Amino acid sequence: MSQSSPRKAVVLVSGGMDSAVTIAIAREQGYQVHALSVAYGQRHSAELAASERVSRLLGAVEHKTVQVDLRSIGGSALTADIDVPLDQTGDSGIPVTYVPARNTIMLSIALGWAEVLGSTDIWCGVNAVDYSGYPDCRPAFIESFEQLANVATKAGVEGAGIRIHAPLMRMSKADIAREGQRLGVDFSETVSCYQADAEGRACGHCDACHLRAQGFKMAGLPDPTRYA
Repeated sequence: MSQSSPRKAVVLVSGGMDSAVTIAIAREQGYQVHALSVAYGQRHSAELAASERVSRLLGAVEHKTVQVDLRSIGGSALTADIDVPLDQTGDSGIPVTYVPARNTIMLSIALGWAEVLGSTDIWCGVNAVDYSGYPDCRPAFIESFEQLANVATKAGVEGAGIRIHAPLMRMSKADIAREGQRLGVDFSETVSCYQADAEGRACGHCDACHLRAQGFKMAGLPDPTRYA
């Protein structure tokens, strides 16, 4: 690759505000973004439509959606007939909206595509500050996956190595909202709600909605979320 060639990056995109800001940061740093979403059997398709829309608006060179049927194993309110908790307060441990091994599976798919593209950089929007307590959103997980990537792939063993970028890891939701505003992210095009309707309108009561709304409030920014 010549010095003038853009660096390729695979960016995991969920359709929410965190992954949108992650795309914008990668683009600002000069990466050619290949956006990747995973249809894993989540409760609604609105976030997948938002993923494609946001990727296009933020300048990704392509967007790919890979199908993985996690509903076949269930175990989460997002992949099984389990009610999404609403208006909960307090820390009650890892919530029922945690999807078993989801980020491990998504990063593994991103890793495979990165090798095919000749990319050494994978980006994801995981966050360990204002989040729902998922174990696969912590720094230890990202560090461990990067180590795995570099012993499990041809790129890691014979090439330049694989890097996992998680630029939002230590940012609050307010920080993320402000960073998105600085980078020109249109948050009205994103969908964060666990049970958004077919038009992408949020319920306003699930944990994801509460975290998002609090982020905009703490950042002193208007909330552009469309509510049902």
